[in-house]
Amino acid sequence: MNRREFLTLTGGLTGYTVFVQAGGPGVAPPAREEIAAQFERIAPPHPAGDRFAVEPHMTPVELTCDVLVAGGGMAGVCAAIAAARHGARVVLIQDRSRLGGNASSEVKMHIVGANAHGGRPGWREGGLIEEFRLDDAVNNPHRSFELWDLLLYDKVMREPNLTLLLDTTLFAAETGEGLIRRVLARCDKTEHLYRVAAKQFLDCTGDSRLGLEAEAEFRVGREAKSEFGESLACDEADRQTLGSSILFTARDYGRPLPFTPPVWARKVTREMLQFRGISSWEYGYWWIEWGGQLDSIRDNERIRFELLAIVLGVWDYIKNSGDRPDSANWGMDWIGFIPGKRESRRLVGDYILTQHDLQGQRGEPEDAVAVGGWPLDDHPPSGFDAWREPPFRSVPLPDVYNIPLRCLYSRNVRNLWMAGRNISASHVAFSSTRVMATCAVIGQAAGTAAALCVRHGLLPRQLYEDKARLHELQQTLLRDDQTIKGLKNEDPADLARTAKVSASHFHGPARPQNVLSGEVRDLPGQWTHCWAAKFDEGEPWLELAWDQPQRIREVQITFDSGFHRELTLSASDHVSRQMVRAPQPETVRDYTLSCQPGGGGEWRELTRVTGNHQRLVRHRFEPVEVRALRLQVHATHGDPIARVYEVRAYG
Repeated sequence: MNRREFLTLTGGLTGYTVFVQAGGPGVAPPAREEIAAQFERIAPPHPAGDRFAVEPHMTPVELTCDVLVAGGGMAGVCAAIAAARHGARVVLIQDRSRLGGNASSEVKMHIVGANAHGGRPGWREGGLIEEFRLDDAVNNPHRSFELWDLLLYDKVMREPNLTLLLDTTLFAAETGEGLIRRVLARCDKTEHLYRVAAKQFLDCTGDSRLGLEAEAEFRVGREAKSEFGESLACDEADRQTLGSSILFTARDYGRPLPFTPPVWARKVTREMLQFRGISSWEYGYWWIEWGGQLDSIRDNERIRFELLAIVLGVWDYIKNSGDRPDSANWGMDWIGFIPGKRESRRLVGDYILTQHDLQGQRGEPEDAVAVGGWPLDDHPPSGFDAWREPPFRSVPLPDVYNIPLRCLYSRNVRNLWMAGRNISASHVAFSSTRVMATCAVIGQAAGTAAALCVRHGLLPRQLYEDKARLHELQQTLLRDDQTIKGLKNEDPADLARTAKVSASHFHGPARPQNVLSGEVRDLPGQWTHCWAAKFDEGEPWLELAWDQPQRIREVQITFDSGFHRELTLSASDHVSRQMVRAPQPETVRDYTLSCQPGGGGEWRELTRVTGNHQRLVRHRFEPVEVRALRLQVHATHGDPIARVYEVRAYG
């Protein structure tokens, strides 16, 4: 939409005087009073200026920020937090009353990713999604999805640079010279119309609504084999997609519970379930899928109806067919009403990820910023209606794969990023990249990249073309515990890289020097990138020493959080039995960080921590001249071996 069309839509407004700056400087979490004050900025008590001619009862509010993120699913949350933590002023627009998208309590899909539901142990994602998972395991051992909603809300509200607009729908964009200038969004619950100006824009909506309004190039459906030479592609291109799903939960109430379905429920037979298991009833079923043969956006109401009809038909079969008499005491306690959408529009970037990239046939991209690893997992578009065939075709990948930066920005809209299921990928590649842990790490990459573009005055393509800045982005992501296959810590600002490392003792090949290997994970059975020491030989300590005093203000430590196990919030009892819903046993719980002053003398305690459960911890303090740093481990959360993957130090 050009400026003239945009102003026509807004009623030709020229009298805006309510200017609001989103977020602000600083790294400390804001106090409750500071958070409460933000609401007067997004809902000013005495707004000035003209109202929209076509919406006279809506209050106009103008916001300015560095980065606008549209969409508050896992990709959008991670993108917004990453950008905010790197100094950008961020506005996050979400059209629901809660964050998380398909992972929220409205849909209740568990988050999966590169470790392939435990099928590839050791490759659980790091970064923000790991931070969230570890907090959730500790604070939500009873697996409440509503508490997951609250966790994400808390994470966003803690960021002083981040302004959140819930229940707000983006519906227009003003563009010019190939750039998005500002967007229009509305919150009918509060009767506000927002016009948000930004420098960088991120489309994390899944449906690519921002890209659509900005006239970004996009694709829908499945490509033909001939386009990219993908063996798993269709013979002929079409506009069909994966379907959507509605889930349910149920439990044993200890007494008989009858069930009578509505008249519009599907009649499900044993034959229809020949490829679809119903052995457990507490959480079901991802294969209740339908609608890929339609338009998953336009036909969403029809899709909702059919999915509910299938859910109720399946439950009717479980309860009333006679094949499952032990279900007599079971009853549903929740049914989703929002179809969990898998696929719609995919935006086109400078590079389109394909099957060849995921199967390692093209080498590693120079602009790698995130990893994926879920199988190539395609479903029949008609879902449950294709009951004569299996509900999926899953092709395992030989290894995790890197995702290029060029897949995360638009080819024709110069300041538009995308993250989530709408990145630049073929349908076949999308069948792997679509899962939410992969969407989350893509979001962290895109949000960090957008913040760097703001800092250096670059557009997305310019960031890719500037190899020094591209390297800075990759090293920044590694510092934030993002995994990029094949890349190591080469941060020139990390003073620890020049230190000599020693320890009280070590276990097997897990020598103290391993903490400077530049990598922060080991696959099961490996001890290549961590220092480890047993407690039965005394409290372990690790020491970094320099020939000359170093001025240090920050120390960053990466502990072990059990990447060999699955960790995700799930309503499935089977999936949940594979994880520890508590602090991870391997993680260091209590420790002391001390320094030896630059002039020598007694060791000085910098900080003492009890009760840690996070993998990545950072300690910031007033600059101090040191000759050595010592990390003394007092306890883990139960494991008899202390493990540390990395120690960094910054001046």
